[in-house]
Amino acid sequence: MLSSVDKLAAWLLTGFLAILTIFFNMYLLLVTHRSYRKKHKLNPADFIITAIALASISQQVLTYLWQTMDIIDTVCRISLTEAILLVLIFSVKLIIFWSTAFLTFYYGTKLVMEPVHCYTRIQEAIVKHVHTALAVIVVSGFANCVPLLSVLTHYNGTRNEIGDCGSIMPTDTAGLAYVFYYVIISDIIPGIIMVKCSISISYHLAKHLMDMKASSNGAHGPKLGTQMRVIKMTLSLVIVYICFVIVDIYTQMTVVLLRQNTLALTILFASIYTTVSAFVLVYGKKSYWKELIATYNLFLDEYPCLSIMKVDEVVHDHDHEHSHGH
Repeated sequence: MLSSVDKLAAWLLTGFLAILTIFFNMYLLLVTHRSYRKKHKLNPADFIITAIALASISQQVLTYLWQTMDIIDTVCRISLTEAILLVLIFSVKLIIFWSTAFLTFYYGTKLVMEPVHCYTRIQEAIVKHVHTALAVIVVSGFANCVPLLSVLTHYNGTRNEIGDCGSIMPTDTAGLAYVFYYVIISDIIPGIIMVKCSISISYHLAKHLMDMKASSNGAHGPKLGTQMRVIKMTLSLVIVYICFVIVDIYTQMTVVLLRQNTLALTILFASIYTTVSAFVLVYGKKSYWKELIATYNLFLDEYPCLSIMKVDEVVHDHDHEHSHGH
C-alpha cells in the first residue's frame, strides 16, 4: 500500500520525468517538422515517431494532472474527472505501445528481406498505408478504453486514508474479464509483435555479419554501418518495452486483484517508459543526436562554471562501422 508520502514522492518524480519526456519529444517534433519543411513530406518512420512523440507528451500532461488531483482531492469531490482522466491515460498508453510496435514492425520490414509469400504481401500493404494504420491505432486506442469507465470505482463520501478516488477495481466478473482483455491488447500483443520483429532483425544482423566475414573484400561494411544505429535503436526499444511490461502487468494486478492503491506506481512506471523510449528514439538517429549534443554544449558555453558537464561530440561511428567488416 502507498502512503500519502509515497504518493507525493511519485508525484515529484513524475514531474521531473515529464520535463525530460516533453524535452526529448519536443526536440523530435521540431526536427521532423524541419525535415518536413525541407522535403514537403515525411518518411513513414518519421511519421510514426511524430505520432509517438505527440502521444507521449499528451500522456505526461494527463498523468501529472491525475496525480495532482489524486493528492489534492482528499474527499473525492472530483472522482468522475479523475476517472475520465484515467481512461484518457490508458487510451494514450495503448496508442503509444501500438505505435512503438508499428515502428519496430516498419523497421523489421525495411531491414529484413524475406522471400515473397502471403505474410510479406500483408506486411508490404500495411507499410504502404502508414497513415491509415496509425489512424486505426488512435481510434481503437480510445474505443478499447471507453468501457474502462464502467470498471472504475467512484467514491461519493470520504475515501479511506490512502485509497484512490478513481481506481480500477472491478466488482464483477465482466469487469475483471475486461481488465484482462485490456492487459492482453495493450501490453501483451504489441510485445509479441516487437519480439517477433526484433528476432527477425537480430537474425538478419547475424546473417549479414557472417556473410561479411565469409567475403574477403568486406564491401558491405559501410552499408551495415548505416543500418547499425537503427538496429540498435529498435532492439533497445524492444528491451525497454519488455522490462516495462513485466513491471506494468505486476502493478496492474496489485490494483485489480489485491485491491491496493498502487495505481500511482503504474502511472509512474508509464512515465519512466515514455522518458526512456523518447531518449532511445533521439539517440537512434545519428544526425538528431549529434545536433542535440552540439546544442547542449553551446548552451553550456554561456555558463563557464558548468563546462565540466560538457559532452564529447566526437562520435567514433566511422571506425565502428569498419570494425564490423573485419
